[in-house]
Amino acid sequence: MAALTTVVVAAAATAVAGAVAGAGAATGSGMGAAAVPQQNDSSLGTSGGIRPFQLQNWKQKVNRTKKAEFIRTAEKLKNQVINIEKDKRSHFYNQKCDFRSEQNMLEELENKLINSRKTERAKIQQQLAKIHNNVKKLQHQLKDVKPTPDFVEKLREMMEEIENAINTFKEEQRLMYEELIKEEKTTNNELSAISRKIDTWALGHSGAERACRAASGKVPVDKMTPGTLPEEVVDFENFLQQTGGRQGGWDDYDHQNFVKVRNKHKGKPAFMGEVLENLPARTQDEVQQHEKWYQTFLALEERKKESIQNWKTKKQQKKEEIFKLKEKAENISLLFHNKKDNQKRKEEQRKKQKLAVEAWKKQKSIEMSVRRASQVKEEEEEKEKKRQKEHQRQFKLKLLLESYTQQKKEQEEFLRLEKEIREKTEKAEKRKMAAEEISRFQERDLHKLELKILDRQSKEEEKAEKQRRLAKLKEKVLPAEISLFLLLLS
Repeated sequence: MAALTTVVVAAAATAVAGAVAGAGAATGSGMGAAAVPQQNDSSLGTSGGIRPFQLQNWKQKVNRTKKAEFIRTAEKLKNQVINIEKDKRSHFYNQKCDFRSEQNMLEELENKLINSRKTERAKIQQQLAKIHNNVKKLQHQLKDVKPTPDFVEKLREMMEEIENAINTFKEEQRLMYEELIKEEKTTNNELSAISRKIDTWALGHSGAERACRAASGKVPVDKMTPGTLPEEVVDFENFLQQTGGRQGGWDDYDHQNFVKVRNKHKGKPAFMGEVLENLPARTQDEVQQHEKWYQTFLALEERKKESIQNWKTKKQQKKEEIFKLKEKAENISLLFHNKKDNQKRKEEQRKKQKLAVEAWKKQKSIEMSVRRASQVKEEEEEKEKKRQKEHQRQFKLKLLLESYTQQKKEQEEFLRLEKEIREKTEKAEKRKMAAEEISRFQERDLHKLELKILDRQSKEEEKAEKQRRLAKLKEKVLPAEISLFLLLLS
């Protein structure tokens, strides 16, 4: 019952954690705080053709399915517990027997456990109610989002408070669950030891009873005492004593893991590797030796079961023979009376033993059901952890890719700016060189022009000088010609 309560509480905590996670996602969508998850959804939408709202609906459907499945399992286990409790009360507390003092002790212990469970349930419900109210407050705040620093800080504090409460609650339940697992292992070991004692006692007791009946009824039947148990039973018990009990000298944790992996692989040799991974403290030789021991254990146990079954069959046959012989001796009233009393007393004792064994078997059945439920929960938690780990890995990979892309863009932008600056510098240098060349060419052309002007001036001066000389010469030659002409005229 305590284990079942813990499983139900853990499921409730998971549901509350999912509600808080949904509230956190709503906060991010309202204030831009969940940019990365939106990117993940968008990437899924682009790659797989799934839109964000479709993915959200799919997640909600999966969560609802898991929740409904868990509720059905919990209700089924709850009904089984109720039925077993009814059977237990009808067998133990509604009949008159010689074990009333032991029954009183059991009733007191049961009342204490019931009160303890009620107190624990009330405490858990109070914690869950507080977390639920905080989540409701947060959802109410998210309906009217105000983009102010104070409002954001208030939401952050509320979410941190809810997260801390959930983490504290889950840690407390985890510690309680581990403690219950330890108690369950201890109880299983004790029950296994008691079961072996009951089997041995039943064999020995029935043998002694048969011998007593044979002696009282003057019927020659084979005698059986605890010292003359079936050979297969003796071999099995000796094997357990010599090899360290029903776990082959291993502790309960290692042996249970070994059996679980072996059953998973159906005894194929490939299971050795997984056993070594799950039990790093064990060597390959130890695992192989334990496998040989376990095969021998299963074979001897099967032989023991067959031997006990054969012994029970023979016992039943001899009972029938004794019963037939007793029918022949019905004319002896005194013997019949004694046998009748003995038979009635033994019949009552057998009924008590049968009821006790049936109650024990039903208790074992509910324990197995609870254990299976806890195993299913552990497997679901392991899958959830792997999924979250994969999600974190993809998220980190995406961050690295975005960082690399951003760095590459910045590097390209830097190279582009550097190229532009270099081109501008080269253009400025080219303009400067062109201006210098133009200035040099202009100076050279100006010098040539000056030389041409000087040359032209010198030529003009020479020409003027020639003209002056010619004029002077003409002035000198003309009077002589005139005198000669006048002379000729006269």
